[in-house]
Amino acid sequence: MPHAVPTPRFARKACCAVLLTLALAACSAGEGGPGGGGAPAAVVTTTTVAMRPFNDRIRALGTVQARESVEVTAKVSEVVERVHFESGDVVAAGAPLVTLSGQQQQAALAAARATADEADRMLKRQQELAAQQLIASATLDTQRATRDSALAQVRQIQANLADRTIRAPFGGVLGVRQVSPGALITPGTVIATLDDLSSVYVDFPVPEAQLANVAVGQRITGTSTAWRGRGFEGVVSNVGSRVDPASRAFSVRADFANPERLLRPGMLLEVELERAERQALLVPEIAVVQVGRDTFVYRVRPDDTVEQVTVAIGSRVAGQAEVTAGLAEGDRIVVDGTGKLRPGGSIVEAGSSGADDDSGETTDEASGG
Repeated sequence: MPHAVPTPRFARKACCAVLLTLALAACSAGEGGPGGGGAPAAVVTTTTVAMRPFNDRIRALGTVQARESVEVTAKVSEVVERVHFESGDVVAAGAPLVTLSGQQQQAALAAARATADEADRMLKRQQELAAQQLIASATLDTQRATRDSALAQVRQIQANLADRTIRAPFGGVLGVRQVSPGALITPGTVIATLDDLSSVYVDFPVPEAQLANVAVGQRITGTSTAWRGRGFEGVVSNVGSRVDPASRAFSVRADFANPERLLRPGMLLEVELERAERQALLVPEIAVVQVGRDTFVYRVRPDDTVEQVTVAIGSRVAGQAEVTAGLAEGDRIVVDGTGKLRPGGSIVEAGSSGADDDSGETTDEASGG
């Protein structure tokens, strides 16, 4: 029986059916690849979350204050007779700074001394007469009172003369001289500033949440823009007894030794207070993804797919972030490569044989294409 010859139209339909079958088979093979949906596994680096020793720091800003600081002023109205210092001098406690004119007080002192001497001589004569019972004891008592009053007058004038010499109340560095010989000064006139810079202190605010982490004796480090690259070591000397209800912060005072007098009153100092070492759940800071107000990491499932996990971050120090909620010790997270991940996506560890195979297949396809 003779065979029927297929028409060209039937041949074209058969060819299309074969090609469709081959395309469906290729798609099925692609769906069975890593990651599902035909998406290749992302090459990333991962780490296992663990509890580690952690030292974080409390940072704040404070203003430098001298250990002792005062504006030197006069107590009386008088003309300046002599100035014993220059601007910027370092003086010891009790050093004379300014001498005021005291001619009237010197004359009054001479008269008072003469009166006191005469009263004393008179008292001695009357004591001799009283011993011979030639005068009444009341007369002797009156003369003794007169002598004592004259001596008190001498001491009063001597005190007034002492006020004519203005002395440094403590050792320190003098500021700019603001008086000259011949000038009339009055009580309250500033002669110069005096600061004891051998040590300084800084008061700075700390949030009340850190109250349990601050104690007297803790070490502290300060830095200033005036001395870049140089740190100043100090110690906490006082923790405030009250919390400000407006700012919810308390005041802390730290003392700094200042032998070179590099720190000056009024300077802004950035301080870092190191907290006591504790155990914390730490992750590399680059593993933490921040999108708006959401903070999360990518956690790796046992089947090497990833999921987004919302976490709470505490302190951050030296590239490490403290996780206070959201992760547990032993969780495996993605560190590098988070930018190319999506929830549910597959990953492969960089440097593993799977990552090398993927890279080799790409090269072969490129050379064969």
